[in-house]
Amino acid sequence: MVDRELIGVITTPVFTGVLGYVTNWTGVWMIFYPLRFRGIRVPGLKTLVRWMPRKVQQVPGIMNGGIGWQGIIPSRAAKMGSIAADKGVAKIGEPSEFYEQLEPDKIAEHILATAREDIREAVERVMQREHPDLWDDLPPNMRERVHTRVAEQLPEVVRTITDEIGENVEQLLDVKMMVIRRIEENPTIANRIFLEVGRKGLRFIIRFGLVFGFAMGIPLAIAVALLHHWLVLLLGSAVIGYVTNWLGIWLVFEPVEPRKIGPFKFQGLFVRRQDQGAEVYGSLLADELVSIENIGDELLRGPRSDRTRQMIEAAMRPAVDRAVGSARPVVQVAMGPEQYDRVKDSVASEAVDYTMTPLKEPEFNVDRREVMRRLLVTRIRDLSPADFSDLMRSVIRQDEWLLILHGGALGLVSGGLHLMLFPI
Repeated sequence: MVDRELIGVITTPVFTGVLGYVTNWTGVWMIFYPLRFRGIRVPGLKTLVRWMPRKVQQVPGIMNGGIGWQGIIPSRAAKMGSIAADKGVAKIGEPSEFYEQLEPDKIAEHILATAREDIREAVERVMQREHPDLWDDLPPNMRERVHTRVAEQLPEVVRTITDEIGENVEQLLDVKMMVIRRIEENPTIANRIFLEVGRKGLRFIIRFGLVFGFAMGIPLAIAVALLHHWLVLLLGSAVIGYVTNWLGIWLVFEPVEPRKIGPFKFQGLFVRRQDQGAEVYGSLLADELVSIENIGDELLRGPRSDRTRQMIEAAMRPAVDRAVGSARPVVQVAMGPEQYDRVKDSVASEAVDYTMTPLKEPEFNVDRREVMRRLLVTRIRDLSPADFSDLMRSVIRQDEWLLILHGGALGLVSGGLHLMLFPI
């Protein structure tokens, strides 16, 4: 009968191969999942964390005041958005370039085509609210004349608005905050960027763990057979787990520039796929982050939306005067100057949403999205390998030590399990 100890030595590469596979598979899983914190909230831990070493403070779970885990990328959603904006979007283009790519003339045409009826309803609603008696007393042909003149003013007003947005877009649109907010609201976007850009590379790393772990198990088995001490197996397994994760991370991102060793060329797996990655990254940015819908929403509801609203209202107010035309003195007397100004302000204020709401229509977004996608893909392809690598790596760089330590810890567990089954 074969000695149990001998079986333990022979099966060492099998254990370390499985260890390498499980280490890299769980390491990849920990980068992305779970999307939200899973664990136990510990009262007072969030306060206590402030006194802990900085690296401990940044551990997902601990940083939330609990013991558990949250995927590294989802837990760093704000940072991912900031990096995507600073190292990606900022290098890809300025807000004015993005706005130009959306073709303001076509935006104006679309607003005109969809907003006419809405503006007519807004005028009716404001007049019925602010001065119903005067509006009801006007003959139908006079009311229709006001509507007609407002409609006549609309093309000039809309083009003024789109032109002024283009001229002042740097002050009206905070692309960085827009990207951060979208990723925080939907952390799956950050996961998709990594998973879709690096899908092949991540699969390779998991398989590599199996092969590398098995290969490293052979010298470990020889060392165990020669030294005949349980500590060799335990520490050797921990080292293999540690090195497997470290090497896996290194292979994803390093070397940044291609290096030739004999007939072979080496380059980080993510960087090597920059062309394909640009397609995925650019498409995701155009669909989820820098879309015309999001830009329109940011202009009207973002932190600088008050400036956009003031600008649109300022463009609308003269249109009301021009719509009333030569009857303006009579209308002002009938209403009173203050009431007339209030009506003018109300029409201008209500018209703000109607001028931007059409930008949310899916059909209009499809064409603009493709224009934006082409710009983003081209610019990402043009990034230097170092910039592209930094774009992908920065968000997990501070947590790489955790993944490597996790590999070492799994190695200890694997070595302990092996000793329990096959004692030395």
